[in-house]
This record gives sequence, structure tokens and C-alpha cells, in this order.
Amino acid sequence: MSEPETTPIPLRHTPLHDRHVSLGARMVGFAGYDMPVQYKEGILAEHLWTRAHAGLFDVSHMGQCFLIGPDHETVARALEALVPADIVNLLPGQQRYSQFLNAEGGVMDDIMVTRSADPAEDGTLMVVVNAGCKDTDFAHLKAHLPNHIKLIIAEHRALLALQGPEAASVLAKHCAGADSMAFMTGVSTLFDAIPVHISRSGYSGEDGFEISVSAAKVVVINERLLAHPEVKPIGLGARDSLRLEAGLCLYGHELDPTTSPFEAQIQWSIQKRRRQEGGFPGFERISRELTEGPHRKRVGLLPEGRAPAREGTEITTLDGVKIGTVTSGGFGPTLNGPCAMGNVETAHSAIGNKVYLMVRGNAMPATIVAMPFVPHRFHRA
Repeated sequence: MSEPETTPIPLRHTPLHDRHVSLGARMVGFAGYDMPVQYKEGILAEHLWTRAHAGLFDVSHMGQCFLIGPDHETVARALEALVPADIVNLLPGQQRYSQFLNAEGGVMDDIMVTRSADPAEDGTLMVVVNAGCKDTDFAHLKAHLPNHIKLIIAEHRALLALQGPEAASVLAKHCAGADSMAFMTGVSTLFDAIPVHISRSGYSGEDGFEISVSAAKVVVINERLLAHPEVKPIGLGARDSLRLEAGLCLYGHELDPTTSPFEAQIQWSIQKRRRQEGGFPGFERISRELTEGPHRKRVGLLPEGRAPAREGTEITTLDGVKIGTVTSGGFGPTLNGPCAMGNVETAHSAIGNKVYLMVRGNAMPATIVAMPFVPHRFHRA
């Protein structure tokens, strides 16, 4: 009997899709969307431009939603039942990184949570989730939030990321005071009279901002930002190489439903109160790993030579015993050489430890190193 024919699911488009095509972007399928992986100058040039100037990324495929309750503490405690971060003690306008955890303490997705800075919206949290997980995440929220918490899925909004050392000066020309914002804060404001929500955050390792705006207005904002000589459009390829050099986790690579925050070395995102009180899925495992340590750890890897070690590459001891697997790897344009991240058994995770990476059957020497590979330049003042 022949297999039944299946109709491929068409890729979705962000509101900027036509603009990417007109700029000559090479489009690829990513998380169900047709997205630009690079433009005409290529990934290397886009990466280095972002490091030196300002890169503009279309991240409208990400999921945005709002949780609304009668007051901040009520909505915060409802979300704390699903994530390990301290949401109750977020200050107005403060943003925090966290994760949805399953009952075994594995990461279902990593998320950004922002408390509204507007006193009239005291019970509002903005949550941004990964594109590939958003349908599952929203269903998870619907199933577990109490009835007195309203979930608004913001499919009508688009999202841009403006990243790089010149991002603040550019954005301040359109959003007054943007350059004085602190890292990991957000505010609703105006971009040339267009209502937006901006946060000083991003996933490039550089200073930068994310701009949430009505999908109907994102083309206008995109064009006004690209009109600045400091700004160029940047695709997913450079976005990935930037976050790799910054030593930042990517869901589906460093994070998955089997990996705990301690294994991924993001336990800093679980504040003291939550470590002590618990009250979130997987707390038993988190508590155990807090005391005993995890069985494996995410580490940075610097290969010798020029050949990159890709995802799935085996990591072995010098005696040839497998101790782990590469989760992300490639060429670091700023490093001018390869770098990688991987999970290894804790007993072999010490900084300076020498290992082999099994690249196409060849044992390539590498060293376990501290991350990030390139220093972060977040605006922490």
C-alpha cells in the first residue's frame, strides 16, 4: 500500500516579508516562517556590521502575549506557578529572563517577561516566547492560568531588534530618552508619534533594543530605521553567529525538555526566593541540582585550527571516551575562528580541560573555555 500524500504546510510571512525580498534577501524556512537568512553582503559582513554599528533584525515570528490581572502580585504569582524566576519582585518597567519548565525540571521554552511601567497597567505582564514554541506555550498558558488572569495573544503585533553600539543613538532620534534606558527595562512610548513598546535587550551580546509595534506600522518604522547610514538589515545567519559568540543559549540546541537550567548554566535566572520557596514545576530536580550539582554542564569549546564543529559532534576525552555532544558550533567572525558550545559530563567540565571533537571521523583537539567568547556589551549603567 502506498503512503498517503501529504500537503506541505505553507510558510507564514511576517509583515516585512516583501521588503526582505525586495532587498535581495535569501529566504529560508524557519519555525514555520519564510525568513531572511542573509542579504546581499553575506553573513560575515552583517555580523561585523552589527558589532561595529547597528543591525536591524525582523523577529516578528516570535510570540508576544500579555497577561492581565487585577494587580501585579496576583498576575505575577499566577505566572510564577509556571516559571522559576521571581516575578513578584519585578519593578515597574523591569524585564526578566526565565523559562517554562516541565514536571521533570526540563526547559519547555525560554521567555522574556516585562512588568508594565504604566501605573494604570499595574496588573499587566508582557511575555515574549520563541517562534517554534509559541503555539505550545500559549496553549500551556491557557491550560494553567487561573480564570481571573486574562491572556491576550498579540498576533497583531510585530517585533524588531535593533542591535549594536550605535543602536541607542539611532533609536533616541525617534524615541526620546531611549538612550538613557537601563539594560533589561521596557517602556511604552512613541516612535515618531507611533505607539510602541521598547525594551533595552536583545540576543546579540551587543547593546540594543527590541521594538514591539502594531503590524500595520512596522513597515514605516523599519524604513525610518534603515534610512540611517548606521543601520543595515541583518538576517538569521548573523543573528545566530552573534549569539554563539556571546555564549547565549538557543532553544532546541542548548535548551530542550530534558535539560535543566542548572545543566544549561542559566541557574542565575532563578532568584534566591524561588530557590528557597519553590512552587514551580520541576522544583524537586532544581533543588537537588542546587545541592548536588547537575550530572552534565553546558561549556564553551575552542577548537584548534579552522574547522568548525557543528551541532551533534561527539566530544571525547583524550582517551577517546565520549563525554558529551556539541549543541551549537560554527565560525566566529569576531573571533576569526571556530567556537562551539556543548554539554559534557560535569567531571570533565573544568575550564582548561583538553578534549577531542570528532569532526567527520577526525579527532580535532579543543579546549573547554569560559564564555562568552566575545565580551558582552550590554548597557548596564
